[in-house]
Amino acid sequence: MARGNQHKPLPPVDSVAAYILKYWKKRRTDKWILERLKAKHMDLDRYGMGLTSFIGMRESMGLFRTRKQGHDVESIQAAMGRLRLQYPKAGRQEMLGLLFHEESMSVSRRIITTYFALYEPELVRQRRARPAGVNDIWCVDQHDKWKYKFGLALHVGLEPFSGRYLWIKIWWTNSNPRLILKYYLDVVEELGFIPLVSQSDPGTENFGMANGHTLLRHMHDPALVGTLQHRWMNKTKNVMPEIAWSQLRRRFAPGFEDILDIGVTNGWYEPGNLRESLVFRFVFIPWLQAELDAYMDRLNDTQKRADRNKILPHGVPSDVFENPEEYGALDFKVRVRPDAIAQVRQLYAPPDHEVFALVPADFQELAMQFYNEISIPPPPVTRDNVWDVYLFILHRFEALDLELEERWGYAVTMSRDNYQEGLELLPNLQPLPQYDGPGGEAYLGGVNNGLGLDASHMARLDAMMNRDLPLPHGTLDIIEVPLPRAEFWGDDENEEEQEEEQVELLLVQGV
Repeated sequence: MARGNQHKPLPPVDSVAAYILKYWKKRRTDKWILERLKAKHMDLDRYGMGLTSFIGMRESMGLFRTRKQGHDVESIQAAMGRLRLQYPKAGRQEMLGLLFHEESMSVSRRIITTYFALYEPELVRQRRARPAGVNDIWCVDQHDKWKYKFGLALHVGLEPFSGRYLWIKIWWTNSNPRLILKYYLDVVEELGFIPLVSQSDPGTENFGMANGHTLLRHMHDPALVGTLQHRWMNKTKNVMPEIAWSQLRRRFAPGFEDILDIGVTNGWYEPGNLRESLVFRFVFIPWLQAELDAYMDRLNDTQKRADRNKILPHGVPSDVFENPEEYGALDFKVRVRPDAIAQVRQLYAPPDHEVFALVPADFQELAMQFYNEISIPPPPVTRDNVWDVYLFILHRFEALDLELEERWGYAVTMSRDNYQEGLELLPNLQPLPQYDGPGGEAYLGGVNNGLGLDASHMARLDAMMNRDLPLPHGTLDIIEVPLPRAEFWGDDENEEEQEEEQVELLLVQGV
């Protein structure tokens, strides 16, 4: 059968030329285009085509691959000059696309890299002073907007290069260092790796994560012993989580705040009331956590708006995180042993610690009993019935004659900001050095023990740039980003765009 197909005539050029040109402009490979033509645009009962015949047809249309065009630094100089007038901020990957689409020039990454090194070396220096891939840094932060009004404490963990959320958690506290470490270890256990460094505000609630991450790094690289593998950033410089909270306030919070306000306005719920507080935790926290999980999944699976003035990848965050090499980026993850994770967990976040209980165990047992009395089977909690479920369980507890403070008062005490867990930072550890680039930009990641990219990293990046196959849209461009206003909570209609520019600028500067 295959031998018979070889003798079938080629399809007329004009019947497939438009499709070839369409896929050519998308930088598809010859094999990919041929397979698509056969699957979608050719009558295979009448026509046949092999790869060699396809290449001949493509070249008859004047469409030549990089090697056939044979460009060098000299031959692209005039075109680069023209494009620079219109696109002064475009980086290397952007220029490759512009040369292809606007000048009909297919140029190798080796040539464009050489051109930039000769004529625009400042862009190369900027690349050395910024993160060049995923899992260099994981940053975390807490959010207290619902803490004092509703008794709900939020916490987020992010991988800033890809923009992937690692967790968004809601609990009755975010001030306990053992809890924050648990969030981190749960994700590490799921993924099987850690970043080079962790990053947070300089609060005691982050001591557990700083200790736990540092110990894991020491266990897997003894050369790091004696160094703290955590960066302390003040509130104005831990930017990525601040932007996450701003987006949550705009996209997620308003509708849920309206629901939460119903109970407060009607006098059904007062966070300072022990009985009401515990019932509220039992009903609302699992429901809100499920809603936050869905919100996080949507963000991780949604491609960011493409913009040639951005320095970070424009791809889907989860895809960039999982496949950084497809975006011309490195992956700095450090594989960790399960026994090491278990050891750190037992040391700093033992599973039986009271902070990990939604409510006290005996309260949980009673609450579940009352919940099961609502109906058979009990109703799933939704935005439509959440206060009805709460009030039913609350009224059942009110009918009991219980000494609440003596029995469960500690659960409220542990949620207070001034509660001291007694977990100290590991002593006598040297902070990681700060690398200052030639333009004054600071790198605060963990590559090369804090000194930034070395020759081996640059070689790996250059090898990616030299591949003949095109990288997908959204690969890294090395550009200059103008300083936006440092504001996260305004009503400006361009607020989201300004926030993204702010984080990208600060990542370039390493602050």
